[in-house]
Amino acid sequence: MAEITAAMVKELRDRTLAGMMDCKKALAETGGDIEAAIDWLRTKGLAAAAKKASRVAAEGLVGVATDGIKGAMVEVNSETDFVAKNETFQDFVRSVTAVALANGITDIDALGAADYPGGETIAEMLTHNVATIGENQTLRRAAKLTVNSGVVAGYVHNAVKPGLGKIGVLVALESSAGADVLEPLAKQLAMHVAAANPLALNGEDLDADMVARERAIAEEKASQSGKPADIVAKMVDGSMAKFRKENALLSQLFVMDGKTPVAEVVAAAGKDVGAAITLKGFVRYQLGEGIEKAESDFAAEVAAAAGV
Repeated sequence: MAEITAAMVKELRDRTLAGMMDCKKALAETGGDIEAAIDWLRTKGLAAAAKKASRVAAEGLVGVATDGIKGAMVEVNSETDFVAKNETFQDFVRSVTAVALANGITDIDALGAADYPGGETIAEMLTHNVATIGENQTLRRAAKLTVNSGVVAGYVHNAVKPGLGKIGVLVALESSAGADVLEPLAKQLAMHVAAANPLALNGEDLDADMVARERAIAEEKASQSGKPADIVAKMVDGSMAKFRKENALLSQLFVMDGKTPVAEVVAAAGKDVGAAITLKGFVRYQLGEGIEKAESDFAAEVAAAAGV
């Protein structure tokens, strides 16, 4: 059996808000597997769903840029938040996002090889910035959205500068309606995505492994009710329907009014202007999501450096 350390218990508590003894038992039952321990706690009703995004640790900036029917988004990471406030770094992220938009680049290697304004490649400029600023920086990911007719709108939550921040969103609307109608709607939808963090456009598009994991948890919880098998099956189906509804953009309740499904908001907007409007897609980047940062004891580091 894997050793259950205090650090593992702390991490599990931080991610689930469950009690210490419950966390220790969950880790013991699952051989020290954090993800499995989270599921174990949830089947016992001792923890809410814990998303990996809650373990965000990387710093840097997300850049967002749009131009009519196309939009691009790029994440560039740094070691500390201090660098994100550096104007040289901000200019770099803004320029890289503009290059990604102009050339429709989403592959990071291709983006690094692309020309940076001034003659160097983006990768070469990044190396120069690392040497100048004195901190490691990396191109992490890039995305784009396009439509044949309509708009692609961007939104940055709590922007540190126009088009730069820690949460960025792109939303694509396909329609023959004018930009005066589509842009405000797309902006509101992008704000919704930033706040509600949908995992897919439709319930059918949700990640299959994630759905299977949620179903397994729902089945375990329902089986503990002691109810007949047919009732248990209905309980599981109900739980999964709720999960799909709450995590798919089109079925989420619009944050602007808290009661209307997003699909109905889009349909109503189209009806008002006499032109069909289709929400074609969205992308949401939260800085550092899915990256785990090793915690360190700063006092111990200082003492070690001083030879204490």
